[in-house]
Amino acid sequence: MKKALIINAYETYEGIGEGRLNKSLCQIAEETLIQKNYQVKTTTLENGYTLDEELAKNIEADLIFVQFPVYWFSAPALFKKYIDEVYGFAYANGFLCQGDGRTRSDLSKKYGSGGLKDGAKYMISTTWNAPEDAFNDENQFFDGKNLDEVLIGMHKTYQFFGMEALPSFGMYNIFKEDTISDDVALFKKHVENIF
Repeated sequence: MKKALIINAYETYEGIGEGRLNKSLCQIAEETLIQKNYQVKTTTLENGYTLDEELAKNIEADLIFVQFPVYWFSAPALFKKYIDEVYGFAYANGFLCQGDGRTRSDLSKKYGSGGLKDGAKYMISTTWNAPEDAFNDENQFFDGKNLDEVLIGMHKTYQFFGMEALPSFGMYNIFKEDTISDDVALFKKHVENIF
């Protein structure tokens, strides 16, 4: 049985929301993965976590699904802290990668080639205040960059461990448009197709 880890990286800030949307997307992902015969473990960052438990979950996962709202064009601080603590410890101790891949004894080895999770996959799902048309258009705010280009740091984190990206999902304009129910239906279809 394949194993999946779902990380709900929502972080509450006064006046921004209660995290219900991100929680419901994690629940849909969990239900879908269970239907696809995955053994699923979850981590909700706001509930706290232990380093040893998170290391074990990340090491054994064949699939890591990350859900977060985009705050100031990146992940919430709590998720960045998780990355620094959990993945930093894994890096330093050879759990998810063997250093950065380079070695003085073989100069042909490139930076970022030390990952130990070959064959594992990850998916990034995000919620945005930004409208969808702010992407992929050189005349808009993100200068023609697409969702994955804007989230390059998140992608490189998992690729550093040798993991392969599944198609990302973005839910846009969540505060200004009332299309959340339609977007949730699109998300459900997205995860059913790619899992």
